[in-house]
Amino acid sequence: MSLYALNDQLWFPPVQDALEDGLLAMGGDMGIDRLLLAYKSGIFPWYDGDIPLWWSPDPRFVLFPDELKESKSMKAIEKKQVFQFRTNTAFADVIRNCKLLARKGQDGTWITDELEVSFNELHRMGVAHCAEAWHEGKLVGGLYGIRMGHCFFGESMFSKHSNASKFAFIQYVKLLKQEGVQLIDCQVYTEHLESLGARMIPRTDFIQRISKG
Repeated sequence: MSLYALNDQLWFPPVQDALEDGLLAMGGDMGIDRLLLAYKSGIFPWYDGDIPLWWSPDPRFVLFPDELKESKSMKAIEKKQVFQFRTNTAFADVIRNCKLLARKGQDGTWITDELEVSFNELHRMGVAHCAEAWHEGKLVGGLYGIRMGHCFFGESMFSKHSNASKFAFIQYVKLLKQEGVQLIDCQVYTEHLESLGARMIPRTDFIQRISKG
């Protein structure tokens, strides 16, 4: 298998051609048409410096809303109303916070200016959504992603207050379940999301499920 180089033409190679680590292609743009095609195809973007990289790992890390795990401590936080939950009231602020958040082991951010502009446009189109945690009138945590049919493709989250992003995520999963969403794409493994019920599924299963979207 070899790494594909993209140009201005709007296309992606078959996901089964991805390298062992899931890397499928490099290059191309981050315009809304390419992003939409990527998510529909089971592919997501991640930058390395100035070069767009496109990934489709096997297996894929996902959460089925029915399998959400909520700890006693998080249930207590919800009961005490430490945070207020909102959706889509501050999308630009959510993605900007995700972009600026310093992350352990990472130098800089993979959310480029071009990607930020495209996601804000996708939000205006009603495709990109966000979930928010507010505390004392301030946005203290949240996440954003792409909503397509019965799938939500999570992209990034941030937290400025202990448990804020986890609260927003849990409440959003509950809401998505009520709205008929059957699959939440978490992309790659994290211990944090595993504790909330996320697990690995084969890429073939993932592609089949999103194609029904």
